[in-house]
Amino acid sequence: MSWEDRIELNPEILVGKPVIKGTRISVELVVGLLADGWSEDDVLRNYPHVTREDILACLDYARELLQEFRHLRLPA
Repeated sequence: MSWEDRIELNPEILVGKPVIKGTRISVELVVGLLADGWSEDDVLRNYPHVTREDILACLDYARELLQEFRHLRLPA
């Protein structure tokens, strides 16, 4: 499974933020909850429309963005 199967970017939904397909639940929200210490079970219990595969797709999407990110320091 690829994140493309579960994540969509649509300018009509949350101003184009990546969301779980068929929802208004953003990748940012899911990754943020996990970063705040929520367990996978916490997310699933509080967001019944979200599946384990959705959570993994959010993490995969975030990983791909970070792999492409390059921080360049410009000389002063």
